[in-house]
Amino acid sequence: MSDYTDLNGTAQAFGDTDAQREVRANDRQYVFHSWSAQGQINPLPIAKGEGARFWDYDGTEYLDFSSQLVNLNLGHQHPGLVKAIQDQAGRMATIQPAMANDVRGELAKRIVEHSFEGARSVFFTNGGAEAIEYAVRLARQSSGKRKILSRYRSYHGSTATAITMTGEPRRWANDVIDGEVVHFFGPYAYRSAFWASTPEEEAERALAHLEQQIQLEGASTIAAIVLETVTGTNGVLVPPPGYLPGVRALCDKYGILMICDEVMVGFGRTGEWFAYQGFGVTPDLVTFAKGVNSGYVPLGGVVISEKIHDAFADRVFPGGLTYSGHPLACAAGVATFDIFEEEGIIERVRDLGSRVVEPRLREMAAKHPSVGEYRGKGLFWALELVLDRETREPLVPFNAAGEAAAPFNAVVAACKAAGLWPFAAGNRLQIAPPLIISEEDLVKGLDIIDAALDVADGYTR
Repeated sequence: MSDYTDLNGTAQAFGDTDAQREVRANDRQYVFHSWSAQGQINPLPIAKGEGARFWDYDGTEYLDFSSQLVNLNLGHQHPGLVKAIQDQAGRMATIQPAMANDVRGELAKRIVEHSFEGARSVFFTNGGAEAIEYAVRLARQSSGKRKILSRYRSYHGSTATAITMTGEPRRWANDVIDGEVVHFFGPYAYRSAFWASTPEEEAERALAHLEQQIQLEGASTIAAIVLETVTGTNGVLVPPPGYLPGVRALCDKYGILMICDEVMVGFGRTGEWFAYQGFGVTPDLVTFAKGVNSGYVPLGGVVISEKIHDAFADRVFPGGLTYSGHPLACAAGVATFDIFEEEGIIERVRDLGSRVVEPRLREMAAKHPSVGEYRGKGLFWALELVLDRETREPLVPFNAAGEAAAPFNAVVAACKAAGLWPFAAGNRLQIAPPLIISEEDLVKGLDIIDAALDVADGYTR
């Protein structure tokens, strides 16, 4: 294990208590953290990251099984991404979006070429929430309609319309900022809202519910239906057979645009360039961020169909961002495409997901009474933990906090104590390592989760 480099570029040894103390002090004194009570947190100072690992200042090593926030698809400090940013900074660090730029145009071209048939252009943003905001604005401006339908058990970002569209507890305290957003139930076969007994029945009944929602809200008022292609933080909910094509058919029937939110699942996470490509559908707008350049420099965007693009051929689109298509971010994005091809990322994600992850999770589900269900695709999976398999009562209540969350917190703590940083959400251990992870490290991480499930088993009844 090598040492780390401080902010002055000086090599330092792990175990530097003065450096750690300064990082922690500055953070607690001056940094305001998201989704947190400021006096109730104690963030872990991190000194270094490399590949699928990161280290704290004491030299404690963690396998990153969450890819930070499911954005570090190519891992920490990938040399190809670092070099692309360095080279770009050396010749032109930034330029305004009204001017043409080589890496911006090249990245837009590659995204369009790897996206859906009929894709025409890309509007770049600084991240996923802005991508959602602009996808909705494009839909509303091009269609002349205002209403947006989105699902419960979803997360779309924390800006105004994005947080209103979000269908989980983080929306609650933010009130209704955009009054023209309506929520509906999507498929979730394990906890079906439709009393379905098979995935096919779940899809059929979820689609019937959505059509009724469209009819009662008034199709003439609805600009778009927005959905995470594979639901992310809220459960890694893979749509059952026929569901996404069914949504596409309803959009066509009622003259509504279909927006696929691929911020978390785009760029290889499910074994496709974009997750919707695995379900045989063609959206009208696609949002992306995170994996487009592994978050090395903030970047997001919207892939726009030709029809919507052409709606603004002779009228001004009312929107823009100072850093839209920032050259440093786009250079890392272009390098991402090169690395995906050179390292066979899509193929290895499919292989590791089907050959290593899925069989191992099947074994865990058979072994541990705390596992109610496992589900996923590619390198994106979830283990849903329960107190009782028969009743499917979750390990902790919905939106649990404090003592009520203790059983799940104990499972997470067991993972961290063994050197794994998990993707933990609700009553689920979710699996989303960097796509460059070695098979050896992948198995090691799954071994740690397997052992941590013994803790969850202790709460079952």
